[in-house]
Amino acid sequence: MMAPRLADPPRLPPPEELASGDFEMVVRRLADDLAFGTDPSRFFGSGFEFAQSRPYVPGDPVRSLDWRITARLGRPFVKEYDTLKRTAAYLVVDTSASMAVGSTALSKHDLALWIAAAVGLVAQRRMSPVAVIGAGERQTRVEPSLLRSDLWRTLEPLRARRLIEETRLAERIRDLGIHAKRSSIVAVISDLHDPDAIPALRTVAERHDVVAIHLIDPAERGELRAGFFRGREAETGRSFLAHGRVRWPSEGAIATDLARSGVSYLRLQTDLPILPPLRRFLAFRPAIGGGRG
Repeated sequence: MMAPRLADPPRLPPPEELASGDFEMVVRRLADDLAFGTDPSRFFGSGFEFAQSRPYVPGDPVRSLDWRITARLGRPFVKEYDTLKRTAAYLVVDTSASMAVGSTALSKHDLALWIAAAVGLVAQRRMSPVAVIGAGERQTRVEPSLLRSDLWRTLEPLRARRLIEETRLAERIRDLGIHAKRSSIVAVISDLHDPDAIPALRTVAERHDVVAIHLIDPAERGELRAGFFRGREAETGRSFLAHGRVRWPSEGAIATDLARSGVSYLRLQTDLPILPPLRRFLAFRPAIGGGRG
């Protein structure tokens, strides 16, 4: 019998239930799984610019082996790098109330934290400074950093779910577009319930390489089939009258809208494994964003 894979959402505990040391250990395992096979990733970058391959010399690290040339020539070669490449990565994590409500073992908020932590750690390992930005009412560090301690420090206050927290997603994205002077990677991890988020993403994509990771709970698909009902918006507290035949916004329409603006889009469901599609997306995603600054 095979051991359960860490990539399966039910096997991942909610981040807030773990002690700091256990949380960091799970993140490292996730980062190892996520980094496997993503060497050509345009999202992370290589850390250094590739210069050339040369014959292996005793003492060279095994991690630097150029496996393609080694296999072709039958003797070991290693890769050499020269120019340090540091592209800052801003990870915008939606921690608003709608992210905390869900029908599965792990909420959208839980998966957003695991994704941000793993992606952030992989980026730091490849010499990309990282900043994790909360898109709810909680404030976090904005300046990108290569220090692991800064990554853990910014993730810590975001680990707990809050059922009453207003969204600041569009506001954070717009502020980031102004704050980040150099062309950077901006990854937004959210359910995109903030109606102003899509226009904000379009604007930031004019200067930066933007990624939208759209988290969806199974209960958000299809119709409610409940006739007329009164509801309350989780993030603002506003009451509204709606009909059960009204569908949630189409993910296809959102993806098409963002693609026209040069934003890369990935949809992930909370009831399905997340690592395989996330790994493929980061490894083969074309760098189609603005990034001209």
